[in-house]
Amino acid sequence: MKILAVCGMGFGSSMVLRMTIESVLRELGITATVATADIGTAKAETADIIVTSSEFATMLADKNVPVITITNYVDKNEMKEKLQPVVQK
Repeated sequence: MKILAVCGMGFGSSMVLRMTIESVLRELGITATVATADIGTAKAETADIIVTSSEFATMLADKNVPVITITNYVDKNEMKEKLQPVVQK
C-alpha cells in the first residue's frame, strides 16, 4: 500500500503529515510506504491513499483514490480516526 502525504511545496507540511501517518500505522500494525509530494507532483503520482489538507483535497478529487483531509497535521487522534477505516478495508 502506498500513501501520499501532500502539501503545497512538498517539504514542510507533507513531512509532518508523513511522520504522523507513519506513527499511526505503527500503532495499527499496518505496513505501508508513505511518500511526500507537492500538489503538482501528486496529480501525476500513483498512490492507494492521499492525505492532505482540505485546500488541496479538491484539486486531487479526480485521482479516483481515497483522499483524507486532515486539519491538524500533528494530531495522531484525528489521523487515526480518519486513516484507520480506509487502510483496514
